[in-house]
Amino acid sequence: MIFELDINYSKNSEKFVLKNKSIISFEKVRELLEKGIKKLNNQDINIDIKELKGKLQGLYRIRKGDLRIIFRYYKGEIHIVNIEKIDFRGDVY
Repeated sequence: MIFELDINYSKNSEKFVLKNKSIISFEKVRELLEKGIKKLNNQDINIDIKELKGKLQGLYRIRKGDLRIIFRYYKGEIHIVNIEKIDFRGDVY
């Protein structure tokens, strides 16, 4: 399944990636998001993704080691992802 992905970074998430280039890159974030979207579309992909609950309902979380990527996902002809936050486990929620 090939799909077009439009990724929008919040100011904080973009700043986090630029500050932590040795840990995460924009390419790695894109790769994780593509895998996550495939899993949300019922493909058998090994990635830790889940929908958040409570006040954060409507957001999804991808977990990769100590990193967390929090994002909104809009499915359509072009898949749109708005990244709300990228941070370490203890600081993201």
